[in-house]
Amino acid sequence: MTVTIKLNPLAVWDDGTAITSRDLECTYRAFRNTPGSLWTDGYDKIRSIDSSDPQTAVVMFSEPYAAYKDLFGMVLKADALTDCDDISGDLLDRVPFSGGPWRIESWSDDRLVLVPNEKYWVHAERPIARRVVVVPTLDGDAEIDSLRSGEVGMIFPQTFAGVIDMLEHPNIRYTPGYSNMFEGLYFQQLDGPFADPVFRKAFSMSVDRELILSCIYDCMLPGSELLQCGLWVPTVGKWCQDGQFSDSYDPVGAARLLTENGWAKTLGGFWAKDGRTPSIRWMVNTGNLRREDTQALMVPELAAKGFDVVADNADSDTVFQVRLPALDYDLTMFINTAWPNPSVTAFMSCEQIPSAGNDHLGQNILGWCNQEASALMARSDREINEDTRVDLIHKIGQYLVDDAVMLPLYQFSSIVAWRTDKVTGPVDQWADNYMGPFKNLNKWRPVGGTEIVIGAEQWPDILNPVTEWAWPWLHWIAVHPVYPAVWQTTVAGHAPTDLVVDEPMVTLG
Repeated sequence: MTVTIKLNPLAVWDDGTAITSRDLECTYRAFRNTPGSLWTDGYDKIRSIDSSDPQTAVVMFSEPYAAYKDLFGMVLKADALTDCDDISGDLLDRVPFSGGPWRIESWSDDRLVLVPNEKYWVHAERPIARRVVVVPTLDGDAEIDSLRSGEVGMIFPQTFAGVIDMLEHPNIRYTPGYSNMFEGLYFQQLDGPFADPVFRKAFSMSVDRELILSCIYDCMLPGSELLQCGLWVPTVGKWCQDGQFSDSYDPVGAARLLTENGWAKTLGGFWAKDGRTPSIRWMVNTGNLRREDTQALMVPELAAKGFDVVADNADSDTVFQVRLPALDYDLTMFINTAWPNPSVTAFMSCEQIPSAGNDHLGQNILGWCNQEASALMARSDREINEDTRVDLIHKIGQYLVDDAVMLPLYQFSSIVAWRTDKVTGPVDQWADNYMGPFKNLNKWRPVGGTEIVIGAEQWPDILNPVTEWAWPWLHWIAVHPVYPAVWQTTVAGHAPTDLVVDEPMVTLG
């Protein structure tokens, strides 16, 4: 497969030099070859890029790749990097270039400062604000308090019980609604108690998701419904086969399954086998009230069914930067994002389990390996026909049910909240977008000054988008405003950006 990308001759970096096909070639090499790269999938299917014409990149794939629009969602500046094949030492605490409407003036552990890119070639999209300051507000209550006090002008908080009441304020507006994000329970299967498929299946069958819905999610937005497909959501494409998890709760069947496979309850009421009673470490990030409330609700509920579950929490940085990549947990709960492209190969295939073969940098942090499912993932990535691909994705979804890989909970309600005395404009226009609500940050208008202050729920350790785990906040606040891209991702799909003159041309054969 060949994808021909014709670049806009007006597109320039912030120093006035042209954005060229060599930059796209450098981007491909950086993602594919950098030690510690977190996103090699797709780039590893590119055989070469012809960059002989500065305005045209001819991307040659070794096989058809349906998810090609997920590539080049950011473009790196070749001349600003030491070595395109290894950028692990670059972009640690500064990004010395911009091809978007903003550039990063400074970054530290306690703030990111964006200022307009005065050379941005799309004049109509140049920023209104003269300065945007982003600060970490890593605790739910503190985040709301910072908005109520006027310390920040805008937040994008995860919803939790009572959040709407906390946002009631004469100067605060908010927009709730469903997004393309979803929350789920995930089982670490490489080692520990859930490496036993029978025990894992029985545990999964013992989780009362309706109880979580009524006690946790319905308190946030009454009338909520459980998500019934894994890793996809109904509002993004045809990939969610609704109802696949509808019958997941069967505690009687779970007890029968365990008994038939040699498990029995101890005098303490916990399931044991061969003299061993598994203890399940449930890890969430401290300060996330919704997840901590879910633990408080479900730990005794699961104990009554014979499962010894203990809270084993850590701060957000430790959870997302250290323990999840190291598979240092048994059960966890976090939010994922359903992309318009349904591929899950990069974080669900057997090859992506962290191992010596991938320098322990694979993204399959569940340790799930089903060779048949992995083969279907690879096949779906090559399938150009959408109807055939839908069928393949649904089959992959059924493996998630049959192998008890995870339990979907809730298509997440996102809330964009802002102070009307601090910022105005279309602040909530992109509230349900994969790119987060900041994609149109250039159109926000500060009130009574020139600066907008934003509170962020997650803070990156470094700014390198190839090796940093702090998705999605790194991309929302430091990548999308600064890096040019071939495609922009929306809930409805992918659309070419102003970087290209037209939809890139795809040829097969």
